[in-house]
Amino acid sequence: MKNIKLIEVPSELGAGPRGASLGIDAIKIAALDFMSNFFVHFPSEKVETSNDLLFEPIQSPYAKRIHGVLSIYERISKAVSDSIKSNFFPVILSGDHSTAGGTIAGIKMAKPKSKLGVIWIDAHADLHTPYTTPSGNMHGMPLATAIAEDNQEMKAHELDEKTTRLWNQLKSLGKIEPKVLPEDIVFISLRDYEKEEKHLIEKHGMKVITTAEVRRIGAENVSRKVIRYLSDCTDIYVSFDVDSLDSSLSKGTGTPVSNGLREREAEDLISKFMQNRKICCFEITEVNPTLDKENLMAEIAFNILQRSVNVLMMN
Repeated sequence: MKNIKLIEVPSELGAGPRGASLGIDAIKIAALDFMSNFFVHFPSEKVETSNDLLFEPIQSPYAKRIHGVLSIYERISKAVSDSIKSNFFPVILSGDHSTAGGTIAGIKMAKPKSKLGVIWIDAHADLHTPYTTPSGNMHGMPLATAIAEDNQEMKAHELDEKTTRLWNQLKSLGKIEPKVLPEDIVFISLRDYEKEEKHLIEKHGMKVITTAEVRRIGAENVSRKVIRYLSDCTDIYVSFDVDSLDSSLSKGTGTPVSNGLREREAEDLISKFMQNRKICCFEITEVNPTLDKENLMAEIAFNILQRSVNVLMMN
């Protein structure tokens, strides 16, 4: 039976639309609405954010608020690393997806010799770098920090010295670089990405499982296929961005995309993954209640969270 620890990271420095920092409280309100006492069962830790930087001028247009994002990386990596070293299974509830790079750093800091696999359930690839980004928003960059990739071949921007230095610090956090090999990442329901990211996916032969494939072969077969693909990995991190869900379900995320997973498909899929003993960390991210009606996305996220943790507790 796993000892679960909830780590809350209500940061939204990396997002475009505002409001993701409220996502964790929205999930807690959904739990209350369902009359669930889920959040009293587990120890929890809240990582301090730097959201006050949202009110300050942007200094790095191609990596917005990168100095704040680096601070969050350092804090979350310590929280995750300390939790794993204390024999807890960290369940991360985060605001925007930029902080996932810090989560990955924390896993590797706790288990430097592990071969880490990543299951990235997301409409987006999050493989941009400050050299290629169309928006400068850092929630599009966490996997690039994890694989320590600049993607200079597709470079569109020249960076100033400070941005370059901070970006290099993000990639080398914990003095481990890269933290994940590109071939040890599996994308699920990926469907909205740019040519610069496509270049990296093709260059490294990264694994992509489409929504259509999930629907065709079913959650159980997809989970078997993914775990088999990552069989060389000693540990696996599952990151679930709620924009992997179809935009017809809810608009309660900053970047909704059509042709995504249905709620039950996502729930079944994640539950199957949680049965595997190699899974070492689970994250839910990008719930934005300010864009939603009647807190629907947070309710969906809570259902997935509760079922996933129940499965973890049984294994």
